[in-house]
Amino acid sequence: MKKEFVATRLDVQAFAQAATPWSRQDALADYERLAEEAQGSIDGLTVSWTAQGQLRATPGGADEVWLHLSVQARLPLTCQRCMGPLDTEVASERWFRFAADEAAAAALDDEVDEDVLVSAPDFDLHELIEDELLMSLPLVPRHDICPVPVKLAVEDPEFEAELDAKPNPFAALAKLRLDKSS
Repeated sequence: MKKEFVATRLDVQAFAQAATPWSRQDALADYERLAEEAQGSIDGLTVSWTAQGQLRATPGGADEVWLHLSVQARLPLTCQRCMGPLDTEVASERWFRFAADEAAAAALDDEVDEDVLVSAPDFDLHELIEDELLMSLPLVPRHDICPVPVKLAVEDPEFEAELDAKPNPFAALAKLRLDKSS
């Protein structure tokens, strides 16, 4: 009998023992925090992901639980250069190592370069997928080449005219000084 896995309550140990890749496409709307970052309609947009658990033998110890995660999504953002719409591809592909508890994870995290997570029978893979995509968002979304000319200088004729119409306070002081000396 094949074990059925649930992304919000994943038994990572059993998933690693099964060693079967798991791929899905979820609606972007299912990822609330990621959907909040969208600057346009998310209707019909999806998050594609593949997860694969793995047990790796260690010399003289118990097998280590590993998870390989690959995620992709397209998100409507706003270009910060031209302020126009920008469809942005976000993706992440990473390996995660699991530790038995928080103390073991903290100790292992200091020793290795990989990300270390705490193994639990109800691990939330859905949340990890969302976290990875959120961390993959560009800090400043922008087109490589904007589709419209970008105005890089600001000039307002009304503002300039108003500045010219105001008397210079230093000119008024100079006039007072000249009036006093005559």
